[in-house]
Amino acid sequence: MLKRKKLRHNEYYDMQYNFDSLYAQSANGQNFYGLLDLMQSDDNIRLAYRNIKRNTGSKTAGDDGLTIEDINRLSVSEVVSTIQRMFEYYTPQAVRRVFIPKANGKTRPLGIPTIWDRLFQQCILQVLEPICEAKFYKHSYGFRPNRNTHHAKARFETLINRACLYHCVDVDIKGFFDNVNHAKLIKQLWSLGIRDKALLSIISRLLKAEIIGEGFPKKGTPQGGILSPLLSNIVLNELDWWVSNQWESFETHKLYKSNLGRYNALKQSNLKHCYIVRYADDFKILCRTRSQAIKMYYAVNDFLHTRLRLEISEQKSKVVNLKKNSSEFLGFRSKAHLKKTKKRTLYVARSHMTKNALKNAQIKVKQTIKEIQKHQSVENVWHFNTVIMGIQNYYSAASHITDDLTELNYRLHKALFNRLKELRKEATFQDFPKSLQKRYKGYECKYFKIKEMVLIPIHAQRCKINLNFSQIICNYTTVGRDKIHQNLRAINKQTLTRVMKQFIPSRSIEYNDNRISRFIAQYGKCAVTGVELGLDEWHCHHKTPYHLTKDDSYGNLMILHKSVHLLIHLRDLEKIQVLLNSLKLNEK
Repeated sequence: MLKRKKLRHNEYYDMQYNFDSLYAQSANGQNFYGLLDLMQSDDNIRLAYRNIKRNTGSKTAGDDGLTIEDINRLSVSEVVSTIQRMFEYYTPQAVRRVFIPKANGKTRPLGIPTIWDRLFQQCILQVLEPICEAKFYKHSYGFRPNRNTHHAKARFETLINRACLYHCVDVDIKGFFDNVNHAKLIKQLWSLGIRDKALLSIISRLLKAEIIGEGFPKKGTPQGGILSPLLSNIVLNELDWWVSNQWESFETHKLYKSNLGRYNALKQSNLKHCYIVRYADDFKILCRTRSQAIKMYYAVNDFLHTRLRLEISEQKSKVVNLKKNSSEFLGFRSKAHLKKTKKRTLYVARSHMTKNALKNAQIKVKQTIKEIQKHQSVENVWHFNTVIMGIQNYYSAASHITDDLTELNYRLHKALFNRLKELRKEATFQDFPKSLQKRYKGYECKYFKIKEMVLIPIHAQRCKINLNFSQIICNYTTVGRDKIHQNLRAINKQTLTRVMKQFIPSRSIEYNDNRISRFIAQYGKCAVTGVELGLDEWHCHHKTPYHLTKDDSYGNLMILHKSVHLLIHLRDLEKIQVLLNSLKLNEK
């Protein structure tokens, strides 16, 4: 949902045409110079603010103690001029190091840049992303628009079910994000066609930003930075294409009329029959035979070491025969099970939650049960429900999800009974909110409620069939965008552009941004009369007067016809009556 909103934001700020052009030029193999002009344009900076202001991370302070709330109060011109000065000569501020606890007891190091650096990085990301998207391998799914873990899992299982590839190369890269080679990354950006030396210099300085307590890094891209996910994909894109060129996209001298003819010719060669599926630094390579898989294992190890200067963990990396053992990928463990049909015998992928995933889910749910026991509130009961629904939604892609959640329910049975037995009352299915009745219809089990809120049954989730990612979908082509959402047909494009350009420089950037959101949410119509507003006939009204609360939030704004707005603020009874007569308002 957030990704779709970001796509709409491009249209609100009239940047979509620029991004489409960059994508098309990159797909045609063109090189790029002078990208800084577009990055520091007013529209791109305002778009960057809009994209990061809703992120939960924007409320996390960097080393300077500032958050998005401090930027909200500034005027548009102040924000734009500050970012433009940063582009003149960029010196990154120190990055705050934070350690996030993992469910297994270990910690994950995150680097939190200052909010100004994050806004600055977002300006760069917006322009680099369309260029890189045109060059990225189609079966890489991590940190990319519109793709998710379920698409990666669907591709992995398609190669088992349809292509009958049962030998899997599992490779684990040692501390990938902490070991990215900076010089290699800059060369890869150059090879993608990004030839703007001033920009490459900025990215180089950004990578070497000081980390509090650790000094200046010589390698790695800190997790937590806005640009880090894109840069990590650029590093491993070379691996994707190298594996793909071994078989899938291997260029033959002869032009074949069909893919089948080409495929049959490739089968007669000594090439390694292999396909790669990657999500961030987690990837699988599926091969036809065990000998091919072993050769690929050593070849990939050598490629990572010599070309990308990365090391693999030999304890966690191996070749797996999926007919005999399972392979873990993104919290799922998949195995090829024998299936007999009337026509033939074949193997199909069956998947479960991994042991670690079950253990982590158990820890997470048990914590919410303890919270309810300590303090019986609607908020804590709802938190329990949201945690359960989150686990159900993510792992619904597993073919045996009901069995796994039944196992989880069994593990948590004692905790649920002993800790909540005196707090809970028996409930019926009708006690569920209507929004949840459709979701949990058909499950026969005992229902319980606390504070009149029903506890969601843990095991109540059926398998949802994974669909492969449609390669037509793309943020930077007209056809691809139509697949994602219906374009903003409700509002005239010229009107939308004019609204965006009519910002008030003296008012805060938050006010100007939320003003656009309100106009679009109301489809350019007056909230009182419902009349479609013209280019110059609309005003933005604060429901609670601004001079009392200084509140420019979205919820406090309303778009009105200028006559209606005048009517709200008038005190002269005669003038009020004249306006009421002309507007012909009813009592409502």
